[in-house]
Amino acid sequence: MRKVYITNQATASYRNLKFSLILALTLSSPFQMRADAQQRRLSNVMDIGAQAIGVATRESPALHGRTLSEGYLTQPTIMAQLLPLGEALSLKATLNLEGATIKRGELNAGIYGEGYIDRRHPHTYLHELVITSARRFHVERPSGVSVTLGKGFAPFGSDDPMARPFEKYPINHHLAQILERAVAIGALRTGRLIFEAATFNGDEPTSPGDNPNRNRYWDSWSGRITFVPWPQGEFQASYARVKSPENATGGGADQRKQSGSIRLEDAQHSGYALIEWARTGEYVGSARTFTFTSLLAETWARYDRLNAALRIERTERPDEQRLVDEFRAPVPANDLSIAGRSRWTIITARLGTSLLKARALTIEPFAEIARARVSPTLRPSGFDPRQFYGSSRIWSISLGAKLAFGMPHMRMGRYGVAIAQEPRAKMDGMQMDHM
Repeated sequence: MRKVYITNQATASYRNLKFSLILALTLSSPFQMRADAQQRRLSNVMDIGAQAIGVATRESPALHGRTLSEGYLTQPTIMAQLLPLGEALSLKATLNLEGATIKRGELNAGIYGEGYIDRRHPHTYLHELVITSARRFHVERPSGVSVTLGKGFAPFGSDDPMARPFEKYPINHHLAQILERAVAIGALRTGRLIFEAATFNGDEPTSPGDNPNRNRYWDSWSGRITFVPWPQGEFQASYARVKSPENATGGGADQRKQSGSIRLEDAQHSGYALIEWARTGEYVGSARTFTFTSLLAETWARYDRLNAALRIERTERPDEQRLVDEFRAPVPANDLSIAGRSRWTIITARLGTSLLKARALTIEPFAEIARARVSPTLRPSGFDPRQFYGSSRIWSISLGAKLAFGMPHMRMGRYGVAIAQEPRAKMDGMQMDHM
């Protein structure tokens, strides 16, 4: 009898516990559903992300026959997008902290711009802050109009290298993009064609804390036409006139820039290819003084957790007189600061893996190796690459890892209806998203 009583009592206790758990889950389900719905609504209105890359680079020879090995925390960025009214009103912001982490510049053979040479310059702290208003003409067809105001990218050239596969920037960065300007952009999309026009300040930043000069607002302009034959294909041609970019107060050489590119991507976002051509002519009045041309091709592919990329670039750059710090050039440049012109042919290969891929956290170790060959294009020239570097061939090896949190990196360089790919998508190794 005692055994039966204890067994029945235990069974009753188990039933009561089971009933209490079912009741608690039933009562909490509506609250959980409401919380999940609120979280989804919030993610549709606001999204935040951050990334940084820890990398060690060995370059041989870096200059005068010497090999340099350095480490950096590069591309530390915080990104946010806010869509309180959907496409009718959206805000996009990108903070870049390179001014604190790579103030001396990052070893990057052949690159130049903003007073740095053979080192990539740090970008401004306020890299991007734009407000966009877009209106679609048809729900089922990709057509509409948008207006964008703020600090960001002028409609010219290809995507910013930060949103592309490689850690090391291509040399043609200042030939193929116009960035960190006060911009006013209008965009129109009708079917497979996208038209963009913009006005902006011509002056480049002179330091990470620099802002566009107010007296230079709207002195330059650009336009871009994009043909989208299918959702993952883009053919663009663009033109720009930039007033005195290297002299913040004005009075320097003006630039006339042309660009054309083809960008392809598969529907699964597991492969990507870009071919681009860019040319910049420098003018004093109506007289052309220098022309710099670039041709670049790069491709990227992913298989399971592995991703690999290859880039081939052939770019002409100005060889400027150097300061006591031989990785720096005088700013603003003057008529005598360009000592020559050289052609750089660089082949870069990359291999990476997704070590950790969670909903909000991604860790991607990678390795990059590059071989550069440099030769002068003007003779006589005041700059002899072989004598300065110690060789006409330069090798670079970089090992590092990218840490990304939250919203993945967005494509950079297009706003509103000018974004050719509407669906949101992420590409491992590229950290790409579409706004």
